[in-house]
Amino acid sequence: MLKRLIFLLLNVLAVSAAMAQQQIRIQCTNQYETPLSKISVTVAGQTTEYTPDKAGFATITVPAGDTLTITSAHHKPHKMAIASLRETEIINMEKQFSWKDLLNPMFYIVYGGFFLLLFIVFAETGLFVGFFLPGDSLLFVAGIYSTNLADDLFRKFGMTGIRPEWLDLLVLIALISIAGILGNTIGYWTGRKIGPTMFHWRDRFLFKKKYLYDAHEFYEKHGGGAIIFARFLPIVRTFAPIVAGIVEMDKKKFSFYNMIGSIAWVFSMIIAGHFLQKWIFTQFDFDLKKHLEVIVLGIVIVTTAPVLVKLFFGKKKVSQPPTN
Repeated sequence: MLKRLIFLLLNVLAVSAAMAQQQIRIQCTNQYETPLSKISVTVAGQTTEYTPDKAGFATITVPAGDTLTITSAHHKPHKMAIASLRETEIINMEKQFSWKDLLNPMFYIVYGGFFLLLFIVFAETGLFVGFFLPGDSLLFVAGIYSTNLADDLFRKFGMTGIRPEWLDLLVLIALISIAGILGNTIGYWTGRKIGPTMFHWRDRFLFKKKYLYDAHEFYEKHGGGAIIFARFLPIVRTFAPIVAGIVEMDKKKFSFYNMIGSIAWVFSMIIAGHFLQKWIFTQFDFDLKKHLEVIVLGIVIVTTAPVLVKLFFGKKKVSQPPTN
């Protein structure tokens, strides 16, 4: 009889403990809207690790009426009341800054918005120090977040309300294209200013006059196409206008192809990001925003491949000084 009572009591305690716990499906993302690949949940001093599924959600088991702390590598701990948790809730955690964030286009959109985006495009196409900035991927991601960026822009000028989709895209493309044109123009005039003296410099580790002769021959051969093509190549687009100024490419010719190249580059990247995101989400229920790291990596590989192929497999030849 006593054994039966103990058995029943243990069953009651087990059922009570099970009822006191609850399972909640949550998703943890950071400020860049990137789902976390692994999280740890600490409740009453006990820590359990969870690996989210392909959709980015993890089903955690926690007791009712307590607090929990969610942690993940390189992120600040997030403490909250269990009672406030909701099924399929998205919890935002703050990623700690690292220098790698400067290569993440979402870093500039989150912390600077549209005006920082304009400066990045200007700097990457006109300043020596801008070669490391993520131009292609930044524009592609800007296309995905075009509505958010347009809202931010119009709100700063006190303009609110419903706008047609085409207006948002038109304004973004126009302003970003102008930033790219101005950047290239500054780079060109920088090259024109220092170009004549560079032909009298001695060869050094990072400078050889042969490069100037090669650049002159390149622009003579490809003309305006070189300016347009350079827009779609990381690093190359930073130095192309500078070299064009150094070799004294015709001003009117450079200005014309500079505008064509900037508009073509900005238009293709913004439109691709905007409509590709909508089409893929509608057709396949796949949100590109949750996989930006992979997308950015893919863009970098595709855009830098021609440069790498030319660098390692291109035929080398001796360059001759340009003839007058």
